[in-house]
Amino acid sequence: MAKLTKEDFISSLKEMNLLEIKELVDAMKEEFGVDPSAVAVAAPVAGATADAAPSTVTVSIAEAGAAKVAVIKVVKEITGLGLKESKDIVDNNGVVKENIPTSEADEIKAKLEEAGATVEVK
Repeated sequence: MAKLTKEDFISSLKEMNLLEIKELVDAMKEEFGVDPSAVAVAAPVAGATADAAPSTVTVSIAEAGAAKVAVIKVVKEITGLGLKESKDIVDNNGVVKENIPTSEADEIKAKLEEAGATVEVK
């Protein structure tokens, strides 16, 4: 089997949706016993400069809206948490994801707003 280059790997990640990436991360956790997202979060922060815009942001629920059940389902899908934990996030206007790239935050925000929630990205 040919060795996969860093560029090929990144290119294939760009073609994946959020759910596929989450499944990949979960498989890596299971296979190697290491959470790759913890490493991925630390890398951009190390290269950031004081003048640059923040490279990572936090997405939180400002208001669940009328379709609260739909918002809970989306939070459950995004976070991989259980139904109760997802409901707690929605009920308490909590943080959905922290320290994520702005591109991922935009995708999450779009999904949550489509479900009827009001979202804050900080």
